[in-house]
Amino acid sequence: MNTRFSEALRVKKQTGSIPVIPDFKSISPKEGDLFGMRDSVDLACLMASAGAPALSVVTERESFGGSLAMLERIASATDLPVLRKDFIKNTDDLKATRDAGADAVLLICAMMDETSLEHLFEQALTLGLEPFVEAHTIAELEFIGTLGATLVGINNRDIIGLEKDAGTVSHTTSLAKYAPKDALLVSESGILSPPDTRAAIDAGADAVLVGTAIWQAENTETFYRLLCRG
Repeated sequence: MNTRFSEALRVKKQTGSIPVIPDFKSISPKEGDLFGMRDSVDLACLMASAGAPALSVVTERESFGGSLAMLERIASATDLPVLRKDFIKNTDDLKATRDAGADAVLLICAMMDETSLEHLFEQALTLGLEPFVEAHTIAELEFIGTLGATLVGINNRDIIGLEKDAGTVSHTTSLAKYAPKDALLVSESGILSPPDTRAAIDAGADAVLVGTAIWQAENTETFYRLLCRG
């Protein structure tokens, strides 16, 4: 299995810094345009220079303004491992993910039944992709434990509602103890400040994924470095 993504997070954690995954999301359904006139590749190179261990790219077009072309450009411009975030539904989606240069792929418990998710989990492994399995509830985390997933996310917001709710890192605080013990745990969404990143780590997360707050910061690179310090 390709484990470049999770291994990069583990290496970053061993340095004593909080592994913060910048989430490349052109549009937030809640906050609107995030990149403005900035180019995603320029931002990816900036995050790499700031010490990002890995990158996440949202490729869903209709609500988040992403594309596989953006992922491919970012993956080609840096040597960092890349996660594809989208509403993955079938094996063709997985093949397109691999062909675009991603190392890991998001599989969302809330978006499919358990049988379908288990199938895509196994197919991702077969194709050389690391499955990043996302939960929002205790029941979903318990199911993830039966899969043997080693890269797990807790989404602090409700993806079914396109993350327009007011979810915060407190959701990770409540659910982290139910995550598989041997998995690398990532807290996603609703993380707005360095104290939020610290709260996620103190709750049991190994890394955090942050998008909107980074792109809305007055100084992107400085703010990113502050997040890593917690």
